[in-house]
Amino acid sequence: MWGRKAKLSTAVLAAGSLLGLSACGGGDAGSTEPDAWVLNGGVWTVVEEDFEAWNEENPEQTFTVESFANDIYKERIRTAVGSGEAPTLIVGWTGGGLLEYVEGDYVTDITEPTADLRERLIDSVVANGEVDGATYAVPMNNVQPVMMYYNQELFDEAGIEVPTDWDEMLEAVEVFQDKGVHPFSLAGGSLWPMLMWASYLTDRIGGPEAFEAVVAGEPDAWSHPAIIEAMERIQELVEAGAFDPGFASVVADNNEDAHLVADGLSAMVLQGSWVYSRLLEESPEFMESGNLGVTTFPSIPGGEGDPNSIVGNPANFWSVSANATEEEQQAGIDYLSEWLFNDDYVDGMLETGNIPPLTGLEDKIAETEDPEFLDFAYGMVTEAPNFQLSWDQAVDPSQERALLENLGQVFDGSLTPEEFAENMNATQPTD
Repeated sequence: MWGRKAKLSTAVLAAGSLLGLSACGGGDAGSTEPDAWVLNGGVWTVVEEDFEAWNEENPEQTFTVESFANDIYKERIRTAVGSGEAPTLIVGWTGGGLLEYVEGDYVTDITEPTADLRERLIDSVVANGEVDGATYAVPMNNVQPVMMYYNQELFDEAGIEVPTDWDEMLEAVEVFQDKGVHPFSLAGGSLWPMLMWASYLTDRIGGPEAFEAVVAGEPDAWSHPAIIEAMERIQELVEAGAFDPGFASVVADNNEDAHLVADGLSAMVLQGSWVYSRLLEESPEFMESGNLGVTTFPSIPGGEGDPNSIVGNPANFWSVSANATEEEQQAGIDYLSEWLFNDDYVDGMLETGNIPPLTGLEDKIAETEDPEFLDFAYGMVTEAPNFQLSWDQAVDPSQERALLENLGQVFDGSLTPEEFAENMNATQPTD
């Protein structure tokens, strides 16, 4: 049944060096060829195909495109931007990273040329690309809410229902432990998937205000009772054996956490909507079995947060490098204003299980081969009273590494919740 939880049917179908990477665009003063760096896998295949189509139609403004794994990209783009060697079009997650780009004059104001594009997009998503009323980034791919994926066959064999609240989740952990199945997989080696647990728990317990105080830079904001309780509940889950005991060696770049669910080794995984399209590519037999289900994050009894609120990434965003040549910048602006979210691009995204941040998609979704997942995810976004940007992207960039490392220590039990808060309070930027 689709709604708060859903069972899926068959689908057809993030400070290193450049390490010798050439800068063919952006900051290369001798180049007039625009370039773009993208990530690999899932929807990014559609993005690369879109650039191929653009290049065929616009031989005077052809883009060179390079793809990277998520974590490698996050390391390289910061170095490239800071050194003036960024690609013409910069993929970002907005939040504190975009604010840093704007304050450093690394990206251009694209308010006027993208006005028509922004009229077609979901307002709550578009707003993430604005700084002080001006637009410096526009969404360029799918909305990315975080949801809970599960293996329905394992639940059937265990004779239990998919959990909808905290107590039911703890019960499911106990049942799967007894059956020798990992209740949850977790890509702890990548660290950032741990943020999904921290952010959802904080929001469910204390509502959006708890983390908004962190983003606003309020003193001791990390000591909010909701954040402390979220860390306590994380450690309760770890102690209960909720996660694969080898989670510290599992990485997300290769979709390893989701594959544990597809392979029947773990019952559930908390991950972004991008996992669906990756599974279509990489685990076709499991997807054809109809055993993949999705649901929202469980509610917390007595919590102040709305159970319909979501966390994740409203989308990835394109910004135009201020260090690109005038010709490169114009090509980037033309691509965004004249080409982005064309019909073929939108159809390609939907066909691969990804939802563009466009308004009025209901009819297009209904016409897809397997609309259930798309309809579920689209409903999550359009009905959410709050869409919390991923913590590592929302905080000041100077805090990201400390956040990931300290949260990792909460998960491994070497830090108490209070020590986590104390350490993070010490990282709050001061004016």
